[in-house]
Amino acid sequence: MTLPDPGVFADLLCDWCLRVGERDYVLVFSTPQAAPLLRALHRAVIARGAWAPGLRIAIPGVAEDYYKLASDELLDAYPPQELAEMERIDAYLRIDAPENTRALAEVDPAVLTRAARARSPIQEARMGKRWCGTLWPTPALAQEAGMSDDDYAAFVNGALFLDRPDPVAAWRELSDRQATLVDRLSEAHEIRIEADGTDLRLRVEGRTWINSDGRRNMPSGEVFTGPLEDSANGTIRFTIPSSPRGVLVEDVTVNFENGKVVSATAARGQDYLDAALATDPGALFLGELGIGTNAGIDRATGSILLDEKMAGTVHLALGRSYPETGGRNVSALHWDLICDLRAGGRLTADGDPIRV
Repeated sequence: MTLPDPGVFADLLCDWCLRVGERDYVLVFSTPQAAPLLRALHRAVIARGAWAPGLRIAIPGVAEDYYKLASDELLDAYPPQELAEMERIDAYLRIDAPENTRALAEVDPAVLTRAARARSPIQEARMGKRWCGTLWPTPALAQEAGMSDDDYAAFVNGALFLDRPDPVAAWRELSDRQATLVDRLSEAHEIRIEADGTDLRLRVEGRTWINSDGRRNMPSGEVFTGPLEDSANGTIRFTIPSSPRGVLVEDVTVNFENGKVVSATAARGQDYLDAALATDPGALFLGELGIGTNAGIDRATGSILLDEKMAGTVHLALGRSYPETGGRNVSALHWDLICDLRAGGRLTADGDPIRV
């Protein structure tokens, strides 16, 4: 596998995404598969006068062990030290680099959502920091995407703009282009999504559109907001497969009335869908509407981080809103589901087509 240059990638993460400064403490979660990037990141952080990053490396199998062996008491709580650490850090980075993308496929979905619900205070503390989620190519991710190892690594390299002479300048250019789209959408009152099996209306007046330009997700390439919580009416079919926590969910159709999910079906992964919607009351409402703009991501890969950025798609998140959008929905769940508009679909704002 011809991997991205870890030094160039680490510089991008430090300077564009996390803006690492002197005496910062950065907490990093990943796996041994990302060792080249982790070492380069360690050097890059120290070179900027920051403390050596805290590396939390999950070896294969430990997550499965926890979910299968933890008592009810453990599933419904969290170590107070973990919350205390999250409250004290300056920045947080998660690097997805799985050895097996289906490692949690046999874990009861209700257990996964139960643990996520209990750990919501840690999630809230993390969201208040400088944070970024990214990935490092692995054979498992290549297989999930249906690509050879080298083809997948090249695809990721392009999606990250690491194939450009100056990646930071490339992300700045994308940010400028998206700013124009944000200006247009900031005047909108109603968004309508139409496609095969889809006709959904959402209101967005008074909400803030965010220019997601790689600061928090790398790669990125989207603009998003939080729709009014009671505004979703109609049906949407999410045709891009999703693999939250390694559980495959395919061909999801959701019906909304006055913002609330009234029915939801999946051709595959119904148990996970049902468990996710039962996470808490907020899981039945939308927390995000996003529009993908990254033309370098031209196919579904099985990774939500990549797939939701595809130009020509929209995604909706069940559950938690991002407060900076003005969204008010509260939930331990935030699950992005993707609707492909590239084959005859249409996105309009107050009746006018939106093109990216």
